[in-house]
Amino acid sequence: MPSKLPGTDQQFAGFIREDEIHDTLAAGKQASNEAVRRIIAKGRAAGGLSLAETAALLQNGDPVIQQELFDAAREVKLKIYGKRLVLFAPLYVSDYCLNNCLYCGYRRDNIFRRSRLTQEELAEEVRVLESLGHKRLALEAGEHPDACPLDYILDCINTIYSLKFKNGSIRRINVNIAATTVEEYARLKAARIGTYILFQETYHRDTYRRMHPEGPKSDYDWHTTAHHRAMQAGIDDVGFGVLLGLYDYKFELLAMLMHARELEETFGVGPHTISVPRLRPAFGVTLDQFPHLVPDEDFARIVAILRLAVPYTGLILSTRERAAFRDQLLDLGVSQTSAGSCTGVGGYRRENSKAEPEETLDTAPQFSVDDHRSPDQVLQSICQAGYLPSYCTACYRQGRTGDRFMELAKSGKIQDVCQPNAILTFKEYLLDYGSPQTKQAGEEAIGLHLAEIKNGKLRAETAEKLQRIEQGERDLYM
Repeated sequence: MPSKLPGTDQQFAGFIREDEIHDTLAAGKQASNEAVRRIIAKGRAAGGLSLAETAALLQNGDPVIQQELFDAAREVKLKIYGKRLVLFAPLYVSDYCLNNCLYCGYRRDNIFRRSRLTQEELAEEVRVLESLGHKRLALEAGEHPDACPLDYILDCINTIYSLKFKNGSIRRINVNIAATTVEEYARLKAARIGTYILFQETYHRDTYRRMHPEGPKSDYDWHTTAHHRAMQAGIDDVGFGVLLGLYDYKFELLAMLMHARELEETFGVGPHTISVPRLRPAFGVTLDQFPHLVPDEDFARIVAILRLAVPYTGLILSTRERAAFRDQLLDLGVSQTSAGSCTGVGGYRRENSKAEPEETLDTAPQFSVDDHRSPDQVLQSICQAGYLPSYCTACYRQGRTGDRFMELAKSGKIQDVCQPNAILTFKEYLLDYGSPQTKQAGEEAIGLHLAEIKNGKLRAETAEKLQRIEQGERDLYM
């Protein structure tokens, strides 16, 4: 089908150059182990990597060098993010969809009872999420302009921000909805969203065409340039990712980094986050249909390579991965993770009601998850691994977004707010929601991470705010 890109936006189309990607990957095969070691050393300095350097890392399979890669990724993660890990939950509000994507449980041809949350049902979903300790949500919906127009999404955002509970409220809403126009992105910006997220799924044009045979999402150029339009509308925090397993992951990673470079060159700032979802089974979707599945070893390398290639970009890991493997990946560069996720409309209310799960034809999640731990169990595991859970949303609310965030991150000054704010928000969680076991592990973690704040004045200010939180104050941040 012809692209629906308006004439003024045609300039953005075609920035994914497949021949260049294939040539770069071919050249990467020729890089010696010594050259790859030099690239890893450069990556340790947290200055990022070129496409050619990334290709050399992707093509090297030496197990000794792989361990050096993992060690370097761990160093960069600690240098930039410390041991903080930001928590969030997805919230699905509608599963109506016009697209027929071959990997998705929401695809148009799947027959099940479609639903869209009323504002009252949405409030109940949010109540459950807040009772689990969440402060940051990713709002998700299928693409259907009639059943789920932007006006409905804006109503959902307004409802969520208006809700106040005994222990607090949702403080940041990231939004993952279909590609739209500059005018509609401007309306999202005015609604005070956090990050606008849209996954390309696959950058390989022929694979994209096969995976999206029908529906508005089938327009590759319209979809690929969505972040351009979002940033034109003033949304300076954008996130993207590929669905690993649709095509060769080496091609996908270079294409995604080409996308990041395009945004940085055009708008002065690249993506705020990159997600690394792996293909999972769903209603009507079995993995034997897909020849490019990514094994665990390669997935771990993907996380480590991305951490060196785009050191200041947040890396998001979902509950698609099993619990033990998620815990292992924390060391390799992950900075945000979901916890206790439901991937179907109304899923949190159903789980909380303890009623028997509904039959497949009555409801369908977008995909299956592999980590079924509660948020409290996830937090306990994070603490036991030496990391610090964070529910901080201060940067967004203080205007530290886009190039302003990147400037602070690259200078190292962001540590002066991120570490204290992580401690303060986790303290809130322990007091208001934590189980006895998590409280014990969490208080020990807070003590350790508080001692790691090098600035004595800042450490004392954080300790003073911790006391105020214990006395009942909430939402304190630097």
